[in-house]
Amino acid sequence: MSPPGQRARADLALLGVTVLWGATFVVVKAALADITPFLFLASRFTLAAVVLWAIFRKPVRNAMASAPGVWKAGMLAGTVLFVAFVFQTEGLRLTTPSKSAFLTGLSVPMVPLASSLVYRIRPRKFEVAGILIASFGMALMTLPAGRFGMSTGDVLSLLCAVAFALHIVVVGHFSPILGFETLAVTQVTVAAAWGLLSACLFDVPVHIHATPALGMAVLAAGLLATALAFTTMAWAQQYTTPTRAALILALEPAAAWLTSWMVTGEVLSNRGKIGASLILAGVLLVEVRVGKDQLRVGKRENLQV
Repeated sequence: MSPPGQRARADLALLGVTVLWGATFVVVKAALADITPFLFLASRFTLAAVVLWAIFRKPVRNAMASAPGVWKAGMLAGTVLFVAFVFQTEGLRLTTPSKSAFLTGLSVPMVPLASSLVYRIRPRKFEVAGILIASFGMALMTLPAGRFGMSTGDVLSLLCAVAFALHIVVVGHFSPILGFETLAVTQVTVAAAWGLLSACLFDVPVHIHATPALGMAVLAAGLLATALAFTTMAWAQQYTTPTRAALILALEPAAAWLTSWMVTGEVLSNRGKIGASLILAGVLLVEVRVGKDQLRVGKRENLQV
């Protein structure tokens, strides 16, 4: 069990990643009008891979020398990560952003299910309750009132949620074993390789309209939303559970709404405000309960001493 202070720092780091992803969503969405999807993915992951290799070259080489299975873990994490982004990008192109956001957010309830299948450990009742509350909040925030039909884009967004849930579980498994530097570098490198290959095979003809906005989007997505975000995520998941990581990442729609309000002045509807409150309530339910459990354990250990 991780020390409470370390766990709190990990949760705060994941919160920072969530805010970052929510803030860059609008930028990435706009960039897709100026560049083909696979070329954009290849650009962001290649830039991130180059930067991460420059920073973590020594620890990654040491890990490769001592652990021959490093690239197998990186291949698994990087492939699942790239598949998730492909589904998300294509889903956004074929469905409404609100449906895509909610369906992608369904990775939150899928994470404990995936963890239970992999580790054969049931999620605790308060974790399930927090997940259900946060998921309902995401539905209120992102789904328009009325009917909910499943289009091709909706199905792709749902597959994106499955892939992101698996990625959270994979990172949670390998990060404590390999070290966050090694896992971050290898998974991003693998995703970059898949992006370059896919761009050559599927982005025909290649469409790119070089603009300052596109350049800023690639830099923001590559350096911040990929290199920094996935390194931070790999570090943080050494000290927290996949279920709690998924719950914190459920705050992304709220972060996106807040960013949109600050940048464009978009007003959050009453329904959206209720949804944001429910997401926060679901996360706090788990955070407070786990904190109480940690406090009880600490008191018990002190009594035994």
